[in-house]
Amino acid sequence: MHHELKKNTVVSILSLFFQSGYSAVLGLVANLILTIVMPTKTFGIYILTLSIISFLNYFSDIGLAASLVQKKEITDDDVKTTFTVQQILILTLITLGYLLTPRIRGIYNLPANAISLYWALLAAFFFSSLKTIPSIFLERKVQFQKIVLVQVVENTLFYIVVSILALMRFDLQSFTIAVLVRSISGTALMYYLSFWKPRIGISGASLRKLLSFGLPFQTNTLLALVKDDLITLFLGSILGLEALGFIGWAKRWAEAPIRIIMDNVNRILFPIFSRLQHDKEKVGHLIEKILYNQTLLLAPIYVGALLLMHEVVLLIPKYSKWEPALPIFYLICISAFLSSFSTPFINVFNALGKVKISFLFMIYWTTMTWILVPTLSNSYGMLGFPMTLVFLSLTFVVIGIVAGRLIPFSPWQQVAPPILSSLVMGVVIYTLMHVLTGTSYLNLLIYVLAGGVTYLMMLYTVFRRNVVHEIVSLLK
Repeated sequence: MHHELKKNTVVSILSLFFQSGYSAVLGLVANLILTIVMPTKTFGIYILTLSIISFLNYFSDIGLAASLVQKKEITDDDVKTTFTVQQILILTLITLGYLLTPRIRGIYNLPANAISLYWALLAAFFFSSLKTIPSIFLERKVQFQKIVLVQVVENTLFYIVVSILALMRFDLQSFTIAVLVRSISGTALMYYLSFWKPRIGISGASLRKLLSFGLPFQTNTLLALVKDDLITLFLGSILGLEALGFIGWAKRWAEAPIRIIMDNVNRILFPIFSRLQHDKEKVGHLIEKILYNQTLLLAPIYVGALLLMHEVVLLIPKYSKWEPALPIFYLICISAFLSSFSTPFINVFNALGKVKISFLFMIYWTTMTWILVPTLSNSYGMLGFPMTLVFLSLTFVVIGIVAGRLIPFSPWQQVAPPILSSLVMGVVIYTLMHVLTGTSYLNLLIYVLAGGVTYLMMLYTVFRRNVVHEIVSLLK
C-alpha cells in the first residue's frame, strides 16, 4: 500500500509541477499582454470580481468535499449527500449573487461590461461545482495527473482566448468570454476522465459524520476568506479600483512562485498526511524534505525578484505604469517567502485531526488583518495591506514551535543552506548592478546567469549539496 501511495504521490507531484510550469509560461505571456494592453483600473475590476466569487465559493460545500478526501472509506450515501447539499448551496448563492448585482454595481461604480464579467463568473461557479465529486475520486486515489490534464486544457483555452481578445481590444469582455470557455470545457473533460452520474439525496447519518470534520475545516476556510478576499473587497471600496489594480498586480507577481510550487505540493500533502497520520516519524521526515526542497526553489527566486523586478518593469514596453506598485511587490515577496514555512504545518495539523490549532491561528490572522489593514491603509495608503502581510507572516516561528511538539523534525539544517546561498547570490547580483551601467536585456540576462551560477556553486562547495544529483534521485 505504501509503495503504491509513494508511486502515485511522485507521479502526481511531477504532473502538478508540469502543469504549473506549463501554466506559468502561458500565464506569464497572458499577464504581460493583459497588463500592457489594459489600464490599471480595468485590472482592478477583474481582481474585484474574482474576490466576490471567492466569497461566494466559500459557502459552496461547507467542508463536505474535504471530509470525503479525509475519510478512510466513503459510501455512496456520503457522495450523494455531499453533491446534493453542495448544489442546493450553489444555486442559492448564484441566485443571491444575481439579485445583489445592483448593490455591488453601486458600491464600486462598475461599468456595464464589468457586470457581464460578474455574471459569467457566477455561471463558471456553477460549472466548477459539478467537477467536485469526480475530482474527489481522483484525489482519494492520489491520481492528480488526471486532474492536471483538466487544468492544462482549462488554462490553455483561458490564456489563449483572453490574450487574443485583449489584443483585439475586447477590454473586460476578454475575461468574460474566456471564463465561460474555460469552465465549460473543464467540466466536460473532468467527467470524461472520471465519470460519475450525479444523484440527488441526503442521508442524515452521512451528513452528520461529514460535518463533524467538515464544519471545523470549513470554519478555517471562512476565516481565510474574511482575511483575504473580503479584505480585497474592502480595499477596493476605500482605496479605489486603480489602487486595487496596483495591489492585484503586485500580489499576482509576488505570490506566483508560491502558487506554482507550494499550492501543488500542499494539495497532495493533505491526503498523504491523512493516510500517514499514525506514523509521526514518517510525517516528520516528509516535512523536512518539503522544507528543504521548497526553500531550495523559493529562496533564490525571491532574492532575485527583489533585486531585479524594477529592471523588468523598465524594460517591458508600456509597463512603467506599474512602477508605483513596486514597493507593494517587494513587501509581498517578503511575506510570501516567510509564510511558505507556515503552510506545510497547517496541512499537518489538519491531517492529524488537530483542526483546532489551525483554527486558533486563523482567528489570530483574521483578527489582526482587520485591525491592521484599515489602520495602516489610513496612514500609508496602498502600503498598509502589504505591511500587514509582512507582520502576519512572522507567525511562522510560533507555528514551527507548535508543530515541533507534535512531530519530530529538524528545520534549520534543512533551510539554512539555500537561504545562505541565496544571500550570497544576492550580493553578487547587487554588485554587478552597480558595475554594469544602464538597463538592458543583456544586463538582465547577465544578472540572472551570474546569480544562478553563484547559488549552485555555494550549495555545492560550501554545503556539499549537489542539486542536479538530488533532482535525479527524486525522479528515480
